[in-house]
Amino acid sequence: MRSHDQFNTTTYSMNDRYRGVKKGRMVLFAHSDDLADLGLADGGYVDVHSEADDGVDRVLRQLRLIAYPTARGCVTAYYPEANVLVPLDSTAEGSNTPASKSVVVRLEPAAPPG
Repeated sequence: MRSHDQFNTTTYSMNDRYRGVKKGRMVLFAHSDDLADLGLADGGYVDVHSEADDGVDRVLRQLRLIAYPTARGCVTAYYPEANVLVPLDSTAEGSNTPASKSVVVRLEPAAPPG
């Protein structure tokens, strides 16, 4: 998704006043009940692995979890940061745009950066 102060893939700020995120974009929004079910906590860190069937290991490391009222079973991240999770040949029919809204992922606990 895009943040406040972002036009397409150009970001003008590390803050997102729409969602209360400050000083960083390496975050993953998830429903609080999903976090609890997975044994994860708001403010914790995860590595996000793409589950594409093409044999390529795609991972976005050390995203900070934010409990947010997303749909259950779904997570949300900023792009272009999360583009690494989308297979290049995964595109929408007709428009041929990347199918970024339907990427199946797996979350694994991670240590904080640094």
